[in-house]
Amino acid sequence: MSVMSVQSPACLEEKLPEVLTRIVAELYDVAYLIERVEPQLLDLGTTSVIGSPDSMKVLQGIDLAVQKTRGLAEFIDTLAGTIPEHWTVDVSTALALVKLADMHRALSAGMIQPAAVPLAKAAGDLDFF
Repeated sequence: MSVMSVQSPACLEEKLPEVLTRIVAELYDVAYLIERVEPQLLDLGTTSVIGSPDSMKVLQGIDLAVQKTRGLAEFIDTLAGTIPEHWTVDVSTALALVKLADMHRALSAGMIQPAAVPLAKAAGDLDFF
């Protein structure tokens, strides 16, 4: 029986305000993507969605998810603006836990955050896990 040693990722110190700014950008992307789902659901259900109390609760939940995501982004963005630039944090362990490759790249140092991927483009992508 062999025992594999788990190596911890190399220490990757980054400025905390910059890391938080990248998290904010990801949260805004999430809000945008969630927001884009709502009209699609309305198109699928036509008028029956609006007439169903359960469907309306789902749509309200989607709206609430968008509001909460944007609220978290604004909260973190405000905090990031108050943190001294010289404060650093080791992001190596946290980055190792991010499984989505695009998100991993976006949260890594030096990434310029593009706008969220349009649903038409994202619809052709498929990841099996």
